[in-house]
Amino acid sequence: MATQPYDPPFVTAEQFLAMDLGDHKAELDNGVIRLMAGGTVRHAEVQMNIAASLRDKLRGSGCRPYGSDMATRTGPATIRYPDVTVFCGRTADDAERKFFDDPVAIFEVLSAGTARTDLRVKLEEYRALATLDTIVFVDVVTERVRVIQRTGPHGFSDVSHTQAYDIPLPKLGAELPHDEIFARD
Repeated sequence: MATQPYDPPFVTAEQFLAMDLGDHKAELDNGVIRLMAGGTVRHAEVQMNIAASLRDKLRGSGCRPYGSDMATRTGPATIRYPDVTVFCGRTADDAERKFFDDPVAIFEVLSAGTARTDLRVKLEEYRALATLDTIVFVDVVTERVRVIQRTGPHGFSDVSHTQAYDIPLPKLGAELPHDEIFARD
């Protein structure tokens, strides 16, 4: 018996956001639904450390960090759920929105299962977002960070830090200390 290759149906961003996936978490990758696995305890700790630290630093600024439940639309048929995303200028009228497409900063906490996609596919998608100033990849195992920051309309600096590094967030007027990212208490 011959088997037919599986060709998943193309799904638009609007269709995807209207779906009820129950307890499953997924992203829309160029029209294809991709299920996401949960992270480790350490991944969750670091994600919350980043969000909590940014929440305190950005209070009253008009900018706010969101966790991985807030979607970022990176293309017509691509919806991502970064670990932490900072959006600015949100109002009460946005309360029912399921995604934004104008992030200022994105933080991805790497795991063995997602690092390849995060560092290649998502990086290119994020860099294409005109509003995005800073992308940070956080390695919970080595406690290192890779910081990509916009230097002009089409330019970015891209530096991997092998030592403790406090991340400047110039567009947000803030800095995220290394010790706060990796705090264990």
